[in-house]
Amino acid sequence: MLNNAKKTPHAFGMRCLFVMEDEEMSSYSYDPKSLKAEEFINHEEILESLDYAEKNKNNKELLRQILDKAKLAKGISHKEAAVLMQCDIPEVNEEITKLAMEIKEKFYGQRIVMFAPLYLSNYCVNGCTYCPYHYKNKHIPRIKLTQEQIRDEVIALQDMGHKRLAIEAGEDPVNNPLEYILESIETIYSIKHKNGAIRRVNVNIAATTVENYTKLKNAGIGTYILFQETYNKESYEQLHPTGPKHDYAYHTEAMDRAMEGGIDDVGLGVLFGLEGYMYELVGILMHAEHLEAAQGVGPHTISVPRICPADDIDTADFSNAVPDEIFEKIVAVIRIAVPYTGMIVSTRESQRTREKVLKLGISQISGGSRTSVGGYTEPVRDDSSAQFDVSDTRSLDEVVNWLMKLGYVPSFCTACYRAGRTGDRFMSLLKSGQIVNCCHPNALMTLKEYLEDYASPETKKIGEELIAKEILKVPNEKVRAKAIEYLSELNDGKRDFRF
Repeated sequence: MLNNAKKTPHAFGMRCLFVMEDEEMSSYSYDPKSLKAEEFINHEEILESLDYAEKNKNNKELLRQILDKAKLAKGISHKEAAVLMQCDIPEVNEEITKLAMEIKEKFYGQRIVMFAPLYLSNYCVNGCTYCPYHYKNKHIPRIKLTQEQIRDEVIALQDMGHKRLAIEAGEDPVNNPLEYILESIETIYSIKHKNGAIRRVNVNIAATTVENYTKLKNAGIGTYILFQETYNKESYEQLHPTGPKHDYAYHTEAMDRAMEGGIDDVGLGVLFGLEGYMYELVGILMHAEHLEAAQGVGPHTISVPRICPADDIDTADFSNAVPDEIFEKIVAVIRIAVPYTGMIVSTRESQRTREKVLKLGISQISGGSRTSVGGYTEPVRDDSSAQFDVSDTRSLDEVVNWLMKLGYVPSFCTACYRAGRTGDRFMSLLKSGQIVNCCHPNALMTLKEYLEDYASPETKKIGEELIAKEILKVPNEKVRAKAIEYLSELNDGKRDFRF
């Protein structure tokens, strides 16, 4: 880390230089537009940001300036976010919480997008020390679904009411080649069961080539998701000692290759608890800034999983566990820093924790999830092949019921993806505030589908009352009138209306 001598910054192109008072000079390359991982996620820049945050965490004048900027809902820099995160002034932290809630409401309203993970295979050649799929684990049952088994899993998910999946698979070029993933996507989209249909398949698989990303794009995927796990290069290499995932640069630069391959929507994430949370917070915000600078559009989603127990993984082995209070503030600060991004929390988190972070910035959650391969067709939950322990084990109907009682609108909408409103087109809609005239009625209509086809009587009653109230909040009169007409037709058995 650079010493604490006073620094005078000078900009020479995209290279950061700091001249020390004692004439010692230190320099490092930080360039958010660079396509090189160690330049757009620059270690020294992160350390400088953390040092700056520590020194200014109680600087009320600076905190006021940052919050005033944040209120414009156009985002703040990674360095400014670090200052907010480090702040320990109670009244300022209360304002951070309030502002995060206001920004969440401004961009996403009360809509919560629903999805489920679908694990295809847990074969993996990597040696990741935090994941039970690591190749040295000889007692976990290794399973790879056939296309027929995938069909059965998808029908089970459709019978729950799901319309959006995130497919997951370990990295194994022999057992899980890209051709298997592509075939699986085709199978998923082809299944029409009763009124069920999977309308959007997001993909969470290992970093790959531009050519392969183009193939995924052509297969009709929604978002390409890849968790960084940790942005600290040294920690990353220690946590991934063997296997292709060991290559930090190749992994970190994956989103740029994905977007070069034609994928519009990408999703970032870190696994909080592997490294210090401040380092990870700054790192993921720098990654978001990089995508904006280099690709013209930031991440479609940011996920915030915390490390949790699984098979031969003991969380006691990791010293950077993030307590609930800190986790909640992380969600709030990310929402303030990147107002437009969707934020995801999974069933790793308990009902209690999910309830707290929903209001602070989360816009997507999973429901009724199984993290084992073939888990949806098991009559009794079997987590022997699970990637992590599920904390929230409620059914999808229970989750939908719970959300509506809290005043949220569970959404099964996939309209933007199917209408071509992805990437910068989706972001323009979001940033302009016009999203409320399409996303809100779309959310209500997909909720109506769920109520008609899958909901329990109690859930249906609560949902009908919620829809009647929420439809009046659609600002555009013509859109509102058309949505009311569509809702009536959904009563008569018609499906899949969208704006």
